[in-house]
Amino acid sequence: MNQLYGQTINLKVVGENESKTAIIDSVGYKKDFNNYTTLETELYSLKKKLTRLGYLDTTIENISKQNDTLFNAELFLGKKINRIRINYDSDFNVELLNFIEHTKGEICFELNISQLENALNELNSKIAEQGDPFSTLQLVNISKLNSDLISGDLKIVTNQKRQIDKIIVKGYEKFPKSYIKRFLKLRAGKSFNLNSIKEKVQLLEDLRFASQIKDPEVLFTQDSTTLYLYVEKTRTNNFDGFLGFGTNENTNKIEFDGYLDLRLINNLNFGETLNLFYKSDEIDQQTFKVDADLPYLFGSPVGLQIGLNIFRKDSTFLNANQYAKVNYQINAQHRIGAGITSTNSTNLLENDTATLNDYTSSYYTLNYNYTKSQFYDPLFPINFQFDLSTGFGDRKNDVGNQKQSVFNIDTYKIFNLNPKNSIYTRLNGAVLTSNDYLDNELFRFGGINSIRGFEENSLVANLYGVINTEYRYRLSNSIYVHSVIDAAYFENQLTDSKEKLFGFGFGLGLLTNSGLFRLNYSSGKTENRQFKLSDSKVHVSLTATF
Repeated sequence: MNQLYGQTINLKVVGENESKTAIIDSVGYKKDFNNYTTLETELYSLKKKLTRLGYLDTTIENISKQNDTLFNAELFLGKKINRIRINYDSDFNVELLNFIEHTKGEICFELNISQLENALNELNSKIAEQGDPFSTLQLVNISKLNSDLISGDLKIVTNQKRQIDKIIVKGYEKFPKSYIKRFLKLRAGKSFNLNSIKEKVQLLEDLRFASQIKDPEVLFTQDSTTLYLYVEKTRTNNFDGFLGFGTNENTNKIEFDGYLDLRLINNLNFGETLNLFYKSDEIDQQTFKVDADLPYLFGSPVGLQIGLNIFRKDSTFLNANQYAKVNYQINAQHRIGAGITSTNSTNLLENDTATLNDYTSSYYTLNYNYTKSQFYDPLFPINFQFDLSTGFGDRKNDVGNQKQSVFNIDTYKIFNLNPKNSIYTRLNGAVLTSNDYLDNELFRFGGINSIRGFEENSLVANLYGVINTEYRYRLSNSIYVHSVIDAAYFENQLTDSKEKLFGFGFGLGLLTNSGLFRLNYSSGKTENRQFKLSDSKVHVSLTATF
């Protein structure tokens, strides 16, 4: 009987008795076919399924044609074997058995026969991960020990173990080699493990300047293994600026303030970051910062960060701060650092006072940073960031030396409630510990990047903490609106003041072809003062990516 065409034919399968027929029906099989060949293929597939369940004696006894459209198949299942004992030799790595469910023997292990195929596949996968991707497992010398147990010998057919001989990046050929070795932890000479490689390449999602185009591929030749990574360079440079304006309480005139923040990332294809920041605000303060972050210096696991920060308070004083820090990238998200910072402050007034005079200070610093990205979301690319730093040193002036310590924390988190709703929270604070204080060494805070509704850097403290919160509602993939609810507490021992501050308002964000446009309207109040609309601040900023 070769082929039947032109009509649908049916299959009915029965066992040697009613209970075996019920087992066959519970396993299930296809019953309608276009020709006899596919019917026969389905029958042998059913036989294989029953064998995997433990009916090792399953045979096809007879296939008979009942009429033009119906075929009847008789199967003999026999007694079900539930367990299998697998013997192994002394070369077998018994630690691989930790990945499967089994009963351990002296030189063997037993398992349920229905789990046999999955167990062997898992063992074979683990052996492949050890650098032998072409290994195979076989069961030989299979015999029946009793009515419920069979045994077999495990034979491992191995090939030459593979290691990565060469790594080639396609798409972004100038991708920093140090990031392949240190960030992705891929290097020539390591044992080949495709699953591990795929996991490591996923770390590209934590990089701003590169992304994965498609899964890695491997070329095997007789004597080499070449790994291909498919990467593209992404636009990461950004320019951020804002224009702010508010009413001066004394003159009742509108005053403007603003800043620029330029960040250049990976322009030299080393993964480096260069920052330039300048701010001039409405209370005649200027801030200038420039720093460079150079990761994986000379291909080593450590990086270098250096910077200069100049702050001028009208005609009162000028602070120049220099710092250098050595960083170690533990993995894609965690980084620790240690360094030194020094400050030189100049009193611009004619005479020194008890709270304002020239000084120099130096600190040894420690830092920890954790960053969890979500670069798939251009509106909110960072989901969680935690930055903690501390410094220990002294301040020198005409009066003498003063031991000091400083502590800073800056962390924020986005809680994604659903695709449209999220809550943003941020904690920023610092404390300077000293026996006495100078006005020109205290912290300056307040404004759009601190507690909103207050003038930029208008608040002075030796201890402060700011909590920013926003409820964000995404109108589309490029537009969101949000609330502004801020609170702060600060202490200033020079003026013997302790105060609580609050900021309320609203804002919106719009992702345009030029970048992210943000508008904030906020009003601030102290604990003992009511809100005044005349004190409200409007801040406009645009973060352009190029």
